[in-house]
Amino acid sequence: MRRFNRTSRVFALSTLAMAMAVPALAQQVPPEVQARIDAMQAQIDAQQKQIDSQQSELDGLKSEVAKQYGAPAPATKVAAAPVPAPAPLPPQTAPVTIKNGTATIASADNAFSVSLKSVFQLDAASFRQDKNLDPAVIGRDFNSGTNFRRARIGMVGKLFTDFDYNVTLEFGGSGAEDVGRVHEAWLQYSGFKSVKLRIGEFAPNVGLGDAGSMMTSPFMERASVSDIQRSLVAGDTRMGVAAFNAHDRWLWYVSVTGNTVSALNTQSSGFTGASADEQLGFTARLAGTPLKGDGWLLHAGINHSAIINPADAGASAATRYPVQFRDRPELRLDSTRLIDTGAINAQSAAITGLELAYQNGRFFTQVETFNLGIERYNPAPGVSNPDFSGWYVEGGWVLTGESRKYNTITAAFDGITPKNNFDPKKGQWGAFELVARYSTLDLDYNPDVALTADRVRGGKQDITSLGLGWTLNPAMRFIVQGQDVKVERRNSSGVQIGQDYTTLAVRSQFGF
Repeated sequence: MRRFNRTSRVFALSTLAMAMAVPALAQQVPPEVQARIDAMQAQIDAQQKQIDSQQSELDGLKSEVAKQYGAPAPATKVAAAPVPAPAPLPPQTAPVTIKNGTATIASADNAFSVSLKSVFQLDAASFRQDKNLDPAVIGRDFNSGTNFRRARIGMVGKLFTDFDYNVTLEFGGSGAEDVGRVHEAWLQYSGFKSVKLRIGEFAPNVGLGDAGSMMTSPFMERASVSDIQRSLVAGDTRMGVAAFNAHDRWLWYVSVTGNTVSALNTQSSGFTGASADEQLGFTARLAGTPLKGDGWLLHAGINHSAIINPADAGASAATRYPVQFRDRPELRLDSTRLIDTGAINAQSAAITGLELAYQNGRFFTQVETFNLGIERYNPAPGVSNPDFSGWYVEGGWVLTGESRKYNTITAAFDGITPKNNFDPKKGQWGAFELVARYSTLDLDYNPDVALTADRVRGGKQDITSLGLGWTLNPAMRFIVQGQDVKVERRNSSGVQIGQDYTTLAVRSQFGF
């Protein structure tokens, strides 16, 4: 029996199993094949009985051996082989992510991070002016052409969990590109729940128009009065310290600021000479959404900026403590300012603004109005302190149905995120927005009084702007903008030096 052919048994069992697994096939086999199967089954049954008999005989032999020689010795316990220690896990690598073009590297515990940022804005514009302007008119031939308005590269990120930082360089400019300068360089502590603290070079948050990013602005430039407000003690490249915090509905912001960082432009022969003493100022803003519903909100705010101590130009200067309000006509391919108060010898200066905005779905509108005042330094008898005013209203309608995002951290509107990014193959074209703005600025003060020292003929400027914004995706957009500009201004002799003209401009933007 020990010579029993195992191969035959395995083959027979396999054949039987196949026949049993498919009974339908078994019923269809020919009679002679079925007879062979039955014979094999009988042989297997006989062999199984033989195996069972042998197993019984083996069990009997084991019992006799156990009775005669005792129970078998227990098997020797073999020591288990030592389990090797698990291999050390590879060190966690810093995750790298790319979102909308922004590459970010962060530590495994997210305590450290760095994001690469950039923005490039290429502007092209054509100025349409009268050909027979009086020789006394300022800006008789504006520069039509192209300019990199902004060309920035930088890094933002986190240090030791609670510190944020930003280092950004600027190579663009107003009317001419720059050789490069530090645009932002600040460090911020965000570890307190109730307040964030920032120090360095940055643009303080001073108003609704100021707080909105120019990467997402409906227009190519801010309204002139908003630009003047931010240039007093805030604006780009300003040195300062700030404390602020944003809640679900409200933002409060205060800062103490100094001078702007000096820069050498490609068209300059040297740096601007340092003042005997730099300017010292402060800003304050409270803004938020007192009313808010499903798909709509109402924004309200108040802001104040002031020069505490004007910069000291030195005892030999014609105007020792100069404060000056001026601006370009909401387009920066030419550096000419059509409205300008000139340098006023000042003890202090202040600008107060009121903010109001409304958004409902794809529609938004915002309004800001400002009062600008200067307290003269040691004025002569009969000379009063001048004040000026300006306001603007702007709005937009997103043709493709998206909405501008309201940013609670800045208390201002951000841009549009297209529902479908630009992809002509899929019939997707991004987002389109129609925008309009009217702005007015009055820098005249007592322009008709006989006392020359008491009057300021800075001029009046009214600008109507219409535009179409095309956002292809979160990193790319275009703006087509038309303007109608009207400026009334007289020089010291009473001659009209203002003018009316129109512009057509296009911005191509790439940034992340």
